[in-house]
Amino acid sequence: MDAQAFWSVIGAYNEQTAALQAGLLLFAVAAVIASYSCKVKWAAKFALGIIHLLIGVVFFAWYGTEPIQKYFALPLYLLCGTLFLYESWHNRDDSLAKPNGWQRLLLVLYLLYPLISFLLGNRFPQMVTHIMPCPVVSLGITVYAGYSRKNKLLLALLTIWGLTGIKSVIFSAYEDIILLICGIYGVTIFLRETKHGMKR
Repeated sequence: MDAQAFWSVIGAYNEQTAALQAGLLLFAVAAVIASYSCKVKWAAKFALGIIHLLIGVVFFAWYGTEPIQKYFALPLYLLCGTLFLYESWHNRDDSLAKPNGWQRLLLVLYLLYPLISFLLGNRFPQMVTHIMPCPVVSLGITVYAGYSRKNKLLLALLTIWGLTGIKSVIFSAYEDIILLICGIYGVTIFLRETKHGMKR
């Protein structure tokens, strides 16, 4: 997949889904706040599940043009979305801890994604917004890290996509360095979970 195809898909997606993205962003923010305040503990996982599924169907299945989008990204996002929804039901009483220092930093970086894309010279519709694959996974890794019970398969899939942030140099999408940072953070969380699992 070359850089032109990458930005063309983003442009088509943003032009035709701006209203949907705005609604999903409000939904995500409200759900995350509800979970951090412990009013609806499972809300963040539920919202992330819905958004990952929609990203898979809308961004990759509908607007995607390349084989890697159809045969790698699409199933990954559908599986992540399904696992988030499963976790929102199976571990619905699991509380979301208040974000630690690293998580607060990553949440701020998620919120700054579009601004950083703009400062890098990108303009709508060919710019990165909050409800796009890489920002959504960044948010998913950051928020899911705050839950005490973690599905290792879900965490691994999110982390794998996070590490694809290395493509930021290839496609001149330097804002996706945020994704790479989240991916590296995901690796540390996954290793910690694996180590704790071995001690049990």
